[in-house]
Amino acid sequence: MKYNTIDFNDKTILITGGAGFIGSNLAFYFQEHFPAALVVVLDCFRSGQTLSNGNLKSFGHYKNLLGFKGVVISGDINDKKILRELEIEYKFDYIFHQAAISDTTASEQDLMIKTNVNAYEDLLQLAIKHGANMIYASSAATYGNAPSPQTVGCENPGNVYGFSKLMMDNISAKYIEAGVGISIVGLRYFNVYGPREFFKNKTASTVVQFGHQILAGQTPKLFEGSDKILRDFIYIEDVIQANIKACEPKRSGVYNVGTGKARSFQDIADILQKELKTNLGTHYIPNPFVGQYQFHTEANIEQTVKMLDFKPRFEMEEGIKAYIPEIIRLYETEVLTK
Repeated sequence: MKYNTIDFNDKTILITGGAGFIGSNLAFYFQEHFPAALVVVLDCFRSGQTLSNGNLKSFGHYKNLLGFKGVVISGDINDKKILRELEIEYKFDYIFHQAAISDTTASEQDLMIKTNVNAYEDLLQLAIKHGANMIYASSAATYGNAPSPQTVGCENPGNVYGFSKLMMDNISAKYIEAGVGISIVGLRYFNVYGPREFFKNKTASTVVQFGHQILAGQTPKLFEGSDKILRDFIYIEDVIQANIKACEPKRSGVYNVGTGKARSFQDIADILQKELKTNLGTHYIPNPFVGQYQFHTEANIEQTVKMLDFKPRFEMEEGIKAYIPEIIRLYETEVLTK
């Protein structure tokens, strides 16, 4: 489904983090709807490198791009030489900046700031030189434990990841105020789920993780009190809608991207069992993240609706139902073959 009136055919588009979850979905959106667009994917593909918490430094995976016909470049956004080559080699019309150290449990503050904050400003300078509109991934983590509904201007980050995203938003505000001649839009994603997230491993959504537990015949494991742990879960297609609508002229600013409705982890497990036709119950485990955990998120999307003409299309029931065939495919082709 096309989400706005812009014709991206014959435009040149850069997607950083394009082998990741949201970036790869964007790449295929343009390929499907605007085959004459030149789409350049830049990603720091995964290697054996891990963070101190044991998680992979990069979640980019080639399988997210199987069938992609555009340009694929392996590179790190911290590498100024790569950015310089992109500046010389191409003339971008739009930049979708999805690359980041996105692991909220990572403790490497230096790497987080360098990658998420400093490299973003370098990329913003490239966008200004090219006259390319910038649409970048911010995060609901900027709010920390701020009360719901979370509203732009009421930030209280509880970890370095949330802090880094808030610093990106602050940099953007400075450039917007200066009037640099391009549109700059930050999208604060809430809990995104859907196809092409599987290779995020342990940081993939509980939707796919619970789904695979159920398919294995296991009772889904939820934290104690999961019926009272509420999050704003948004299906990937609505996130793509927000990115595309952010390309319209005069949209500069920071906007929440959620459904505006809080749902529980218990809801996820129950919907999955209904769709997968199982009745395995629920196994509750202690929550080890008490004190560093958001127990209620709900996006205030009033400005997103008004300024971006954003209309969430998927209730959780509809999103999970749409996702079920991919959850089953992944289980059969990726989980069972390990």
